[in-house]
Amino acid sequence: MDWLTTVDHKKIGILYLLFGGFFFLLGGIEAVLIRIQLMYPDNKIFIGDTFNALTTMHGTTMIFFAAMPIIFAFMNAVVPLQIGARDVAFPFVNALGLWLFFFGGVMLNVSWFLGGAPAAGWTAYAPLSTIVDSSITYHGVDFYVLGLQIAGLGTLIGGINFLVTIINMRAPGMTYMRMPLFTWTAFITSALILFAFPAITVGLVQLMFDRLFDGAFFEVSRGGNPVLWEHIFWIFGHPEVYILILPAFGIISDIVSTFSRKRLFGYSSMVFATALIGFLGFMVWVHHMFTTGIGPVGNAIFAIATMAIAVPTGVKIFNWLFTLWGGQITFTTANTFATAFIPTFVMGGTTGVMLAVPPADFQYHDTYFVVAHFHYVIVGGLVLGLFAGMYYWWPKMFGRMLNEKLGKVHFWTFFIGFHMTFFPQHFLGLMGMPRRVFTYQPGVGLEQGNLISTFGAFLMGIGTIAFIINVIAAARSPKNAPADPWDGRSLEWSIPSPPPEYNFKQTPLVRGLDAFWKEKMAGNKEMTPAEPIGSIHMPSPSILPLTFSIGFFIAGFGFMYHNYVVVAIGGVIMLGSMFLRSVYDDPGYHIEPEELEDKGVKA
Repeated sequence: MDWLTTVDHKKIGILYLLFGGFFFLLGGIEAVLIRIQLMYPDNKIFIGDTFNALTTMHGTTMIFFAAMPIIFAFMNAVVPLQIGARDVAFPFVNALGLWLFFFGGVMLNVSWFLGGAPAAGWTAYAPLSTIVDSSITYHGVDFYVLGLQIAGLGTLIGGINFLVTIINMRAPGMTYMRMPLFTWTAFITSALILFAFPAITVGLVQLMFDRLFDGAFFEVSRGGNPVLWEHIFWIFGHPEVYILILPAFGIISDIVSTFSRKRLFGYSSMVFATALIGFLGFMVWVHHMFTTGIGPVGNAIFAIATMAIAVPTGVKIFNWLFTLWGGQITFTTANTFATAFIPTFVMGGTTGVMLAVPPADFQYHDTYFVVAHFHYVIVGGLVLGLFAGMYYWWPKMFGRMLNEKLGKVHFWTFFIGFHMTFFPQHFLGLMGMPRRVFTYQPGVGLEQGNLISTFGAFLMGIGTIAFIINVIAAARSPKNAPADPWDGRSLEWSIPSPPPEYNFKQTPLVRGLDAFWKEKMAGNKEMTPAEPIGSIHMPSPSILPLTFSIGFFIAGFGFMYHNYVVVAIGGVIMLGSMFLRSVYDDPGYHIEPEELEDKGVKA
């Protein structure tokens, strides 16, 4: 019950990690099934709509229900600690965001058991997603629409929560230009969520009206326009790529700096580069649509904007390299993942610049070249960054260290498997293999690349299993992680692992960039407090975020099957939860100074 009602950001972070990890495994299994089908030409294992459903579900699950929640897991677990806060600004809303995301993910994935998963591609382009003939396509895309709407609302309120937290709840002395890079990237990511997610929400509402209420937004025969969906989707979809990758940049920045025993090279330029990437991310969406016939002027403008993003990204790459340069580098598992991220991400970025050239994109578009580029950015970038973050912050989140030897096994199998999987796909794409095809002809030179690619996917799977074994082994060991296992630089390492529920006994006084490192260099064992010890106010746990999300989930099913009794039941649960939240005043509770002393916690 404690976990179902919690509003503690650290527990919510762990739940995000748990649920995101579960969906990551689901998406990974779907990926392996896709590769098994493409292992040999003329395979007949997963064909037709089954294959389409696998590709749709793999993409949708990995982006919305695996990558996003694991990013939110780190934001929850780390950001309040890095800024010296006791919690996020709105703990109740934080819990609500978690449960909405979870039930959105469940809504999407139960489609496998209720007539077939969506099979319109993860981008759900109209008219593929508006067809309501066959029962499979019909309800499949409904699950997609409603699942993403529920989860998207959770993400949106989560983003708003972190914006307010970072603006309002920094410790005394924690100016913007003293915040660790991960907090900065979380801040800019939250701003991107605030502006990007309303676009996809509007698109999904239009698609829902087309499918459930006989609308005509994307129906050509009735005056609609399918290219409208592409615009709405990518106005969200391109900033979404930066919503995913910017937190990974922050993780890498913190880790490279810690394990080089140096402050981050060019800190202020890193901050401005992050902001510039976020800003430019909204100006490039049409590069996904160079082949739709927008014309030379539109294509040229968006090509130039796309290439411009390479500049701030390049600034980051050089700053990481200069941080490593001349540092006392220790290659822990976290730092191995972080340093491997840098060249891998550069490869993904290079193919991105190639795709930014419209005449070249005409050739690359909808081939495996694009699949290779995207996965080099998201797996070679984001997933390596997330794994680095896992090994780095695991002791802080759980109070237990992950095994370094198993971590190295995980790294090498996953890293080699990744390059084996996606490097050959560049050449498959250049040889003309289209994306989203479930078979290919023998004798046209595509067999070898596909076979290597499938073996690589198996190797990535083995690496992931090594990580799971590591996690299980760590969970069985005693909670004996030190407060500061890596000789860290930022505030989260100044308190015990795992942190007490109130985080900081006394709010710390921040006296510079790398606040904890500055205190250590001055000979202090702990942070200088900014206040005397006093009673700490804490919010009460609540079951209402969970019940509200269940109500939303039930109402979604009612809309899908046109059963308005079920809609009413779901609506009553939702409105009842909102009503109770409004009339019941939560006074919270206080932890008194005597209790702090009793718990034997050092300041």
